Amino acid sequence: MADPSSYRPKPGQIPDSPGVYRFRDEHRRVIYVGKAKSLRQRLANYFQDLAGLHPRTRSMVTTAASVEWTVVSTEVEALQLEYSWIKEFDPRFNVKYRDDKSYPYLAVTMNEEFPRVQVMRGHKRKGVRYFGPYGHAWAIRDTVDLLLRVFPVRTCSAGVFKNAARTGRPCLLGYIGKCSAPCVERVSADEHRELAEEFCDFMAGRTGTYLRRLEKQMTQAAEEMEYERAARLRDDIEALKKAMEKNAVVLADATDADLIAVAEDELEAAVQIFHVRGGRVRGQRGWVTDKVEEITTGALVEHALQQLYGEEKGDSVPKEVLVPALPDPVEPVQEWLTERRGSAVSLRIPQRGDKKALMETVERNAQQALVLHKTKRASDLTTRSRALEEIAEALDLDSAPLRIECYDISHLQGDDVVASMVVFEDGLQRKSEYRRFQIKGFEGQDDVRSMHEVINRRFRRYLAEKEKTGEWADGENTLTEEDGRPKKFAYPPQLVVVDGGQPQVAAAKKALDELGIDDVAVCGLAKRLEEVWLPDEDDPVVLPRTSEGLYLLQRVRDEAHRFAITYQRTKRAKRFRSSPLDDVPGLGDTRKQALLKHFGSLKKLRSATIDQICEVPGIGRKTAETIAVALAQAAPAAPAVNTATGEIMEEEPSSKGSSGQPVAMGAPDERRGQET
Repeated sequence: MADPSSYRPKPGQIPDSPGVYRFRDEHRRVIYVGKAKSLRQRLANYFQDLAGLHPRTRSMVTTAASVEWTVVSTEVEALQLEYSWIKEFDPRFNVKYRDDKSYPYLAVTMNEEFPRVQVMRGHKRKGVRYFGPYGHAWAIRDTVDLLLRVFPVRTCSAGVFKNAARTGRPCLLGYIGKCSAPCVERVSADEHRELAEEFCDFMAGRTGTYLRRLEKQMTQAAEEMEYERAARLRDDIEALKKAMEKNAVVLADATDADLIAVAEDELEAAVQIFHVRGGRVRGQRGWVTDKVEEITTGALVEHALQQLYGEEKGDSVPKEVLVPALPDPVEPVQEWLTERRGSAVSLRIPQRGDKKALMETVERNAQQALVLHKTKRASDLTTRSRALEEIAEALDLDSAPLRIECYDISHLQGDDVVASMVVFEDGLQRKSEYRRFQIKGFEGQDDVRSMHEVINRRFRRYLAEKEKTGEWADGENTLTEEDGRPKKFAYPPQLVVVDGGQPQVAAAKKALDELGIDDVAVCGLAKRLEEVWLPDEDDPVVLPRTSEGLYLLQRVRDEAHRFAITYQRTKRAKRFRSSPLDDVPGLGDTRKQALLKHFGSLKKLRSATIDQICEVPGIGRKTAETIAVALAQAAPAAPAVNTATGEIMEEEPSSKGSSGQPVAMGAPDERRGQET
């Protein structure tokens, strides 16, 4: 007997959305299928105290070994999908659904000479057209009652039909126009079958033809002043529209299609497929795959198509395949699908309507599958422990690296060069420990030199903190600030990971050696082949693609890359928005805005005199002089400013003093970056 707490999902993992859930036993067999308006609330009911559960429910949750779910848009979709899975998996604990009594179908017996419309339950019969399932039998009867105005198909039993044929008198429906009365030969068998086929076409979703035909007939009758006939046709149209509202279908026109959605990040991709047959969701499948190389969404779709249809032929390949992105090129893939099916296959991206809406449902399932996969993988203590042990074994470390720091360099063609440091402790992100660096030692693009500078600066700070505090002196933790927070660089890592190959690893190792630090391991993770490089080694360490250790290193590396590029973009955007007023000491945003509001533009402010600048509220003469100097330095081609009189000097500026003399137009002080 299993303990439900052993497979209970975390509260944050379960979406608060309508959907269908499945319980599986230890052999992965589906033992229960249910639907819910809110998956989070419904599933929480199964994981309460066992003593408070119904005996059958208690037996089910103790037999199960896992639970999974699928998100849908509406409760109607959840009902349809729940029934489809009950039919497919025949779960042992769905007893009340085993004979389908809760899900009746609207059936048309096309295998009879005079097809009959009726409610059917149980196993499907050959030659019978089925529509549904419906939640209640009365819903079928209401729908049929509306449609019989337009499609007067036989609904009577065989006994009633034979009796009417024997007596030559039809039943009541024949008299009121809701049956074409084939029993008394008002219509021939062929005419009645044609009515039944039109009934089936309408129920299958091909509704537009009949509505347009009736509307045309209604208009024509009105023009001919046959108002009673026009009114009857109007009522028929309203009956058809009401029937359409009752007969909810996922996709109209009895569409056979597969919808494929992809959710991805830098490391992994989740693929979800909904199989729609006859306009209804008949099944679902999905998987998560590692992205072992840089790959587009279109290429992911192409791989999914190969896996789906590689062994399929004929009708197993639907007429229509809807995808989020097309393979490039698309023609070979489409021809291959056509060959597998034996007839034309449409491969396209849905743009609007029901198919677009259903694709959004599939995309939500793909996103949920990816989030759930990553949450399980990252939060599972056993998995994290195994990942750290694999790293320690692969890198020949004395113990598992409980604290890992990763560094990455980011720039845009040599401008705004920055670096990031991210920290993972016990396999989990420690965002409060993240740090950012601006490269100060040189200008230009040199990732190796930048890496050396960053590692050197980080561990010089560590040694300074260690020397200042004595590190755990007198048994007290002296590595924290007065408010209890850790100092910025107080804790050393057991492993330093750099984003790059041999050159970056050598630079990091050199920086540590120069500082005399020999108890911190160093490795690099190269993106191209995901190889792990060690100092002074000619060959990389290659971890298996399925290795949890490699997965953790990838997460650490990609997080460092994300953090670095975010900082670099912020710096670049700030530089584009920079103003010469930024270099004026003590001039805050409020007074900057006041200056620009008063003069209207930076150009007019630059041409203003000292006295004019002093007219701005909050700006004194000393500040005005400083502003004038800053603006003059920022525009070396402009004339010099006499800071004593505000006079614009005609001659070129020189390097003389300020009192009554031209102001030197040297470059502003270089702004220094700070570690945060």
